[in-house]
Amino acid sequence: MGVTSIRVSQRDQFLGQIDRLAGSHALHSSESLCKLLRYLARQALEHPAEPLKEYQIATEVFGRPADFDPQLDSTIRVQAGRLRTKLAEYYASEGTDDPIVVELPKGTYHLAFHHRAAAAKAHSSNGIDFAAERVEVQSAPTVWRIASVTLAVLLAAALASIFVLVATRKPAGVASASQGDQVPAAFRIFWAPFLSGSDEPWVIFSNAAFVGRPEVGLRYYSPARDSKDVVFDHYTGVGEVLAVHSLDQVFGLFHRQIRVKRGSLFSLDDAKNNDLIFVGSPSENLTLTEIPGTQEFVFQRVASGPRKGDLAIVNVHAAPSEPKAVLASPSNSPLTEDYAVMALLPGLNAGRSVMILAGTTTFGTQGAVEYVCRQDSVEELLLRLSVSKEGEVKPFEALLRVKVTRGVPVSTELIALRERTQ
Repeated sequence: MGVTSIRVSQRDQFLGQIDRLAGSHALHSSESLCKLLRYLARQALEHPAEPLKEYQIATEVFGRPADFDPQLDSTIRVQAGRLRTKLAEYYASEGTDDPIVVELPKGTYHLAFHHRAAAAKAHSSNGIDFAAERVEVQSAPTVWRIASVTLAVLLAAALASIFVLVATRKPAGVASASQGDQVPAAFRIFWAPFLSGSDEPWVIFSNAAFVGRPEVGLRYYSPARDSKDVVFDHYTGVGEVLAVHSLDQVFGLFHRQIRVKRGSLFSLDDAKNNDLIFVGSPSENLTLTEIPGTQEFVFQRVASGPRKGDLAIVNVHAAPSEPKAVLASPSNSPLTEDYAVMALLPGLNAGRSVMILAGTTTFGTQGAVEYVCRQDSVEELLLRLSVSKEGEVKPFEALLRVKVTRGVPVSTELIALRERTQ
């Protein structure tokens, strides 16, 4: 029974179910999703006939500014998808006997409430729909079946590439031990914020939303013209894969593990109790849009001109000798130059740290990570930073220029540096 007109007794039952969900094992640790759930429930019960827009949710629930653009920022779609997954998880485990079922149907932000008996009937009738759907899929062109298999293989290969790199770092640690465990002093100082605790730091790599087919080409998802049902968030760049490998090698010198996770599966609540290293720009690593980020070097889309829509890095307080904004090589020419942000920031909780290593393209990201994984460049950086007597590196932001040759970052130059006062 969908909600159209809610009696008082039903309203209390539905709100009670929302409280039950918010306190469940699936959701109680996710404040952002609980906040979204309560908001959607209130809107469904108080304004059942009014459709909800992404802009309304972004500004009223997540505090986004008035110029929020859903076409450029898919945060709300990501959060809704996570909530939908958590609801399914709850009703498949601890909520199997609940008398009321709460759902967030795909393609809408309108929360639906069902009594258990009605829900069972709906699922029974859906069996017919699913059967009809299966017949339709089986009669579809063979190329779509091939595409599905290919996508599955690509996803497995992409994830396997990262985790195999992580799993094979043991030899590096053994080599270090055989050499007297001599880790460069610059590494010990620079990486200290991520080595002080007993928990491994999290490495969050970007994975943008794409549409299309692998055999004919993929492109970035556009909410203005694409269906949400055909979005693939399985992919990351070659620069991100190699970047994770470089980070793993560095932490291997300290005999420490890293925990690798793709951005679309990372939640804001995970950020509170962990040291984090973000690999990839906010345009593809969406969690970066939900936490305090850089203030001096900011990613923005070009609003007008021949490079309209391209991703740039804005130098907010540019010195006279510094560029006010930088962009990678134009898309209609070979990529020979990219730019990246490197930042060490305080974490959401005291004693936690966040590092951001992000280029405007995958190659800029790779260049930024390789910069902090090389002894000579880390030594150069430390000479320009304020380091306390205790060897503590203060928060900072930096802008890097990355030279690229045939898809390989060949040199990375530090062109601007700001130390944070807070």
